[in-house]
Amino acid sequence: MTTQRQAVQALRRIAYLLERAREPTYRVRAFRGAAATVEALDEDELAARVEAGTLTELRGIGKVTALAVAEALAGETPVYLRRLEATGGTPVAEGGAEVRAAIRGDLHTHSDWSDGGSPIAEMAEAAAALGHEYVALTDHSPRLSVANGLSAERLEKQLSVVAELNDRTDGIRVLTGIEVDINEDGTLDQSDDLLERLDVVVASVHSKLRMPGDEMTRRMVTAIADPHTDVLGHCTGRLITGARGTRPESDFDPELVFAACARFGVAVEINARPERLDPPKRLLRLAVEAGCLFAIDTDAHAPGQLDWHPYGCERAAACGVPIDRIVNTWSVDDLLAWTGRTSTRQ
Repeated sequence: MTTQRQAVQALRRIAYLLERAREPTYRVRAFRGAAATVEALDEDELAARVEAGTLTELRGIGKVTALAVAEALAGETPVYLRRLEATGGTPVAEGGAEVRAAIRGDLHTHSDWSDGGSPIAEMAEAAAALGHEYVALTDHSPRLSVANGLSAERLEKQLSVVAELNDRTDGIRVLTGIEVDINEDGTLDQSDDLLERLDVVVASVHSKLRMPGDEMTRRMVTAIADPHTDVLGHCTGRLITGARGTRPESDFDPELVFAACARFGVAVEINARPERLDPPKRLLRLAVEAGCLFAIDTDAHAPGQLDWHPYGCERAAACGVPIDRIVNTWSVDDLLAWTGRTSTRQ
């Protein structure tokens, strides 16, 4: 490996650890931007600039990132990285170790095709480094324009990109998917033909979260009964912390919603994002009692967030979720046999 490549990997590793530790986005972007700049440089120019101390003249490289590059080119592990490795090696949440060990993949992730921050290949590489056997790419659907949701045409293109990536990648399989908006009438925000072609469909409510409870219940149950829905994403829509502030839970009848999930074989997502931790434990226990399947997902929008599974695993363990009912502990063949059950639900 060239020293230039080592520098790029060091910068990306720093960004990854900052993401995992939930550091401010601007700090993560600084290291990712510096990595992109260094990777694009001619190797001789990079060495010359480090020697002359002119790296900071380049767009996206400041004093801290320039020092990390110089240390990496000298064959050293950057001090910044050593500090993060020393303090970031412990689990992000206690408990749930047995559940985390059983997890084989992630069924809810985003790339820079919608509102994620990294390319598909980079997300897949990070997932593989965590030991995942598969990762589902579930960028947003067209209605969520604020998140650059994918039109049918863009989703078609993404399917081709994922197929090419899987052809040249060993060790992990990228599953095609979508986080599809649940429209106000319970229909899904993408064509049936395209949904039929995807490996995993996560259906989530993103709009009119404060609609009356009976209407929200009907909306959710209609979506759950759709034969293309595999996972019900972050069911209450709550936010409990984070830059977007807080948001209360949507009002709906959880017993009816979870009964529908059990009836139609739809997994209830245990969303591990720290600002969501959705559903709340009292509702998670209800879903267990209803006999639901589950998917513990990170809802990752960046590589470092793929390591947020322990937040969800701890909650699953605390609420008595049986491991064999967590669909992303299954092999990829068993998982795809389950998501491909469309004809049996019509």
